[in-house]
Amino acid sequence: MYRDHTRVVHIGDRVIGGGNPILIQSMTNTKTNDITATVAQIQRLAEAGCDIIRCTVPDLEAARAIAQIKREITIPLVADIHFDYKMAIAAMENGADKIRINPGNIGSREKVAEVVKVAKERKIPIRVGVNSGSLEKELVEKYHGVTAEGIVESALDKVHLIEELGYDNMVVSIKSSDVMMCVRAHELLADKTQYPLHVGITEAGTVTSGNIKSAVGLGIILNEGIGDTIRVSLTGDPVEEIKSAKLILRTLGLRKGGIEVVSCPTCGRTNIDLIGLANQVETMVQGYDLDIKVAVMGCAVNGPGEAKEADIGIAGGIGEGLLIKKGEIVRKVPESELLNTLKYELDHWV
Repeated sequence: MYRDHTRVVHIGDRVIGGGNPILIQSMTNTKTNDITATVAQIQRLAEAGCDIIRCTVPDLEAARAIAQIKREITIPLVADIHFDYKMAIAAMENGADKIRINPGNIGSREKVAEVVKVAKERKIPIRVGVNSGSLEKELVEKYHGVTAEGIVESALDKVHLIEELGYDNMVVSIKSSDVMMCVRAHELLADKTQYPLHVGITEAGTVTSGNIKSAVGLGIILNEGIGDTIRVSLTGDPVEEIKSAKLILRTLGLRKGGIEVVSCPTCGRTNIDLIGLANQVETMVQGYDLDIKVAVMGCAVNGPGEAKEADIGIAGGIGEGLLIKKGEIVRKVPESELLNTLKYELDHWV
């Protein structure tokens, strides 16, 4: 497995690479210099299960805000830098746990060297990030378009630059909105480097389309043993990114813990508001640190059988419902009490 043999990198108090658990990242969409809003969003993300957070640093005010933000959060902070190498240095001086740069857009080799110098002094890892949309013109011409091969060559060129400057505390990230191109690029890159890889499908889209593209792309990449950290990039509340990332990892068997909810798709036998009930259950169980499966079924005919692989389940009938454990009916309850009954059972789960 590729991820078992990547280098170990420390990001604040978290560790990635070398077979360590895959960590979930997200990015704030607040103005970083709005410290109150940024801290509040990071705290929500951390509560949802975010392991590492990234904030944009477009100016000195944002860089200076990092110091205060760091004092009020509990997860490592990555500073996202574009174009101005001075912002990378300022972010590190203000306590960033990692910086994300594309050496190709922050200027000359000398400017990159200044960034590397400070990173080396402070032992701060550098995430080298390359997106298909920023692929250099000469590589587009060489490969007759934007290709996986071109993305990988671009990333490795930048990795080698930083190595030549005497630093190897790096994480590499290559992203594309083209899912299969992204998959191919990661397959190529994993064979060519031992640096930890941050994986994601960039510009994936809205919560609906972005989740599908991310699940397909990340599912393939992660299942091949590639990836040490992940981000599900969605146009929406970043908390949704964390929910999706956790579910992708659990589905692949790469993360344990947290309740898995299964529910039937509804049919003509459904006599309750199953869609509403399933959504209520999915929201409710997020507050439990239980490694179990919960089933929400729409009828009493097939409910017990369909829920037999779940640890606990509920099934609706006409005016009443069933509480089910391991496929066995435990008792009947009024339909209006189904959700509260399930909550009581989870509260007292042993």
